[in-house]
Amino acid sequence: MYAIVNIAGQQFKVAKDQYLFVHRLQGDEGASIEFDNVLLAENGGKFSIGADALKGAKVSAKIVSHLKGEKVIVFKKKRRKGYKKKNGHRQQFTKIEITGITL
Repeated sequence: MYAIVNIAGQQFKVAKDQYLFVHRLQGDEGASIEFDNVLLAENGGKFSIGADALKGAKVSAKIVSHLKGEKVIVFKKKRRKGYKKKNGHRQQFTKIEITGITL
């Protein structure tokens, strides 16, 4: 059984007991959250597809930890002008564990 769910503006294919890294979510570590914007669900070969989202379908998850991703270097330069800028960025993520899918 799996589902395609919209989490923080991105679509993820999720299954029970799966770990995901999503953009930073509100909530403390260990807190349970539910996502009700389920776009598609598969159960034993039977597919359920909603026009916008499935009615009554939910994906429940638990927040495992909040962390930062790898550093991305942003370097800008204009040739022959002496202009150089170097910046770094680390995206903030939340690691979640999918605990259940209800249809």
